[in-house]
Amino acid sequence: MPDALARLDATAQAEIVRRGEASPRDLVDAAIARIERLNPQLNAVIHPRFEAARAEADRLAHGSDAPFHGVPLLVKDFLCHLEGEPIHLGTRFLRDAGFVAPHDAYLTRKLKAAGFVVLGRTNTPELGTLPTTEPDAYGATHNPWKLGHSTGGSSGGSAASVAAGFTPVAHANDGGGSIRIPASACGVVGLKPSRGRTSLGPDVGDGMGGLVAEGVVSRSVRDTASVLDAIAGAMPGDPYTAPPPLRPYRLEPGAWPGRLRVGMLTRPPCNIGTVHPEARRAVAQAARLLADAGHTVEESHPDALDEMPMPQHFSVMYCTSTARLLDAFGELLGRTLGPDDVDPLNWAMAETGRAMSAPMYLATVDWLQGWTRRMATWWTSGFDLLLTPTLPEPPPAHGTFAPAADNPLVAGARAQMYAAFTSPFNLSGQPAISLPLHWTDDGLPLGVQLVGAYGREDLLLRVAGQLEAAAPWADRWPALVA
Repeated sequence: MPDALARLDATAQAEIVRRGEASPRDLVDAAIARIERLNPQLNAVIHPRFEAARAEADRLAHGSDAPFHGVPLLVKDFLCHLEGEPIHLGTRFLRDAGFVAPHDAYLTRKLKAAGFVVLGRTNTPELGTLPTTEPDAYGATHNPWKLGHSTGGSSGGSAASVAAGFTPVAHANDGGGSIRIPASACGVVGLKPSRGRTSLGPDVGDGMGGLVAEGVVSRSVRDTASVLDAIAGAMPGDPYTAPPPLRPYRLEPGAWPGRLRVGMLTRPPCNIGTVHPEARRAVAQAARLLADAGHTVEESHPDALDEMPMPQHFSVMYCTSTARLLDAFGELLGRTLGPDDVDPLNWAMAETGRAMSAPMYLATVDWLQGWTRRMATWWTSGFDLLLTPTLPEPPPAHGTFAPAADNPLVAGARAQMYAAFTSPFNLSGQPAISLPLHWTDDGLPLGVQLVGAYGREDLLLRVAGQLEAAAPWADRWPALVA
């Protein structure tokens, strides 16, 4: 029988604590019971901290003004680290070293200040590279909608946890689609904020040259908005920050966005790969909902999305960052990491990155800055939003992205096609949200993506709220659910 608390979003859970109908400990104990019952089948939570969470919940029992007082949360095993807790980034070398974080991340502090109680860490692919969560170090996370299928990545453990009802919200981050891809694959909400909206500090300035953004996956637009209020804003030493919103994000869902002009793209940028008919159906359905809400939807997209150097420059950013990440962890562990420490794809990417010169990297930075300006001109020309599939196909079976030892870059190319609709907006730094508006005939979720101009999370949240009201998903749950 489903646990009634599991059916409440984070906002509703916090409200029953405020009304005295449940305590933080009640919420935490119920969430732990859900995880203990179903995680053996899903393998989504890999580092539980249940006793510490119970103690923290007990200390919160007397109430507070925090917006999510006592609400349980899971955090991804990539960034958002907790002092003294494991942080392994899906790697065997950090797992085998027993590595723990020396301090809290800024984001961790903000989530705690918002009242969340962290129950543990969720599974992620090695170094967050692949768009599926099947690391050698911890094994595959299963999609609760269909076991044996991918949850997406790299926040796949978090998305599976939210989809199955472990917690109403889970931490996620995104360097090429890693919030939106698993949100699509697991049927939850995933917003990638604008570049600089959330801090990566104190250990990271602009992850992967500005491609990485911190956020969450959730089951409701209002939760996504309210959590963004809690985690947004500059912290000491951040290299830059996004412009602050005019008012709290929690006020945006349900607010009238005006009548908008929405462009629609249903083929991959640069024609990389193909699009499954189900993905096209998902976009067509979303377009009808937008039109019914009074918006104008037309086939249009930024010309810059089809500039062929774009995928090449994305690869430069990823390969050089992978090389640096392995060097940095080698320095931390006091040894040089080698090909036996990582999977074949990450090693091939690191070796490719090491072969790239500093002028080549800076040429990519220059090109991307110009390309970002060319992208922005489409939004300033009169369009408000861009509608696309989040993914070009439904969640595939496990093993689809497994890198072969003799030619691992084939898996990388397959992954790049899978992320064709998401990765460009990491390069441009724009906010983008995946919404669970479509399921295939065999019951697999397939999200749609809305992209806004830089800094316009407010508009995305207003329209997302409209779509959630028009085609509610709150009562849609997978077969494997708490």
